[in-house]
Amino acid sequence: MHYLIYFDESNKLDQFNANYSYYGAYGGTDAAMARVVKQVRNIFKQCNSFSELHFREYTKDNLVKKYFQTLHTVINENVQINILTVNNRDALYAAQKIGLTATELRNLFYIKIPERLFYGMTRDLSSQESGTIKVKIKVDQNDEYDKLFLETKIIEQMNAHSAYRNKNYRVVNVLSQNSVKSIPLQIVDTFMGMVIFLLEQNYLESSNTAKIKSDLIYRFLIEGNNLMKFQQQIKLYKWTGHEELTFVNISDYVSPFMAYKAAYDSQEIIRIQKIM
Repeated sequence: MHYLIYFDESNKLDQFNANYSYYGAYGGTDAAMARVVKQVRNIFKQCNSFSELHFREYTKDNLVKKYFQTLHTVINENVQINILTVNNRDALYAAQKIGLTATELRNLFYIKIPERLFYGMTRDLSSQESGTIKVKIKVDQNDEYDKLFLETKIIEQMNAHSAYRNKNYRVVNVLSQNSVKSIPLQIVDTFMGMVIFLLEQNYLESSNTAKIKSDLIYRFLIEGNNLMKFQQQIKLYKWTGHEELTFVNISDYVSPFMAYKAAYDSQEIIRIQKIM
């Protein structure tokens, strides 16, 4: 069996333009990924839209069908999404204590954080298969990764984990891909964007863009069992300055959003009834 992992990031701690940095990994078997890609391509074709999926660029609801159907398809496959948040202020403070610049810290995080996210997906693979599981990792194309020899370092660390802990997976390659040509990379970008939107409570903003994004997420979550699957298949962690990552219950952020949207919808219904 082959297991595929796709990695992306949002915000950069050495650009000093955000309070948090986010790192996301999207994993599944090669068979599950192939099904997802085939179905999403069919959705693109039916919607006559072949542009990249990017949650940040979802600012008009003319593509709601494309995004909604894609999200619904992905969450109903046997896949896993891990997302890690880093408090940039805490990270920079830790770097200053040992004389590291923000750029040096970010370069070190590039090596350690992806490895931790990926291990969270692979550590339970051993109990599912009897033979060696070959893991392939795809990262969003970035010249900085090449300069750091990120691919080689991740392979070494992941395989060291597997051998030391007596697992039966092996990372065979780490490759960079252009997200334009990679639907899985677009998927992790979109889901990570949604989670960030909930974490930062951007739905409380009064802008049209916030309302459009909120409506997409809400309609997606109330469809079928999507809310339950969203909370089961997306694992959220935060870096707190310790070796082990801290698990965060994503429902702590989903529940306030759902309550807010339910109240908002009720207000809109009342307003329309008064107009009628």
